[in-house]
Amino acid sequence: MSSTRVLAPVAGRAVALGDVPDPVFSAGMVGYGAAVDPPRGVIDAIAPVSGKLLKLMPHAYVIMTADNVGVLVHLGLDTVALNGEGFTTHVSQGDEVTAGQVVITYDVPAIEAKGLNPIVPVVVMDEREPGNVTVADPVAAGADIDSGADLFTANK
Repeated sequence: MSSTRVLAPVAGRAVALGDVPDPVFSAGMVGYGAAVDPPRGVIDAIAPVSGKLLKLMPHAYVIMTADNVGVLVHLGLDTVALNGEGFTTHVSQGDEVTAGQVVITYDVPAIEAKGLNPIVPVVVMDEREPGNVTVADPVAAGADIDSGADLFTANK
C-alpha cells in the first residue's frame, strides 16, 4: 500500500470536500480530497505533490506522482468559463514538478469580480473510496492552513 502526502496548494481556510458548494466536487464524483478557501488577493498556487504535470489548463492542473496517484487542483468553481482570465501559468504541460513549486498565479479578486467562488478543491482523481483519503487536522477543524502544509494523505 502506498501513502501520498498531498499539500495545500494555497493558503486559506481548510474546507471538507463535502462542504464545497459544487455537487461534482462535494459528492466525490471527480475523486476525494479536501479544499481551501483562499485569501482575497493575487496568490501563487503550488504543486501539492511531485510528479508529471499531466494536464495544465489556466484554471486547473493534474499532477501524476511516481506511484500513479493523480491529484487535481481546481482553482475556483466554474472558472473554466473565464478562458484563462485571472490565471498565469508558470510551467508547461508535461513538465516534471516538485511539491511546493509554483504552478499558477491566481487572481482571486478577479474571479470574485466575475461572481464566481474562488474555493480550491484538491482531489485524488478517480478515487472512489472516501476512506482512502485521510484529511489533516486543519480540514477536520475548518481551520486556517498554510500553503505547503499537509492537506490530506491518499492511501492506495
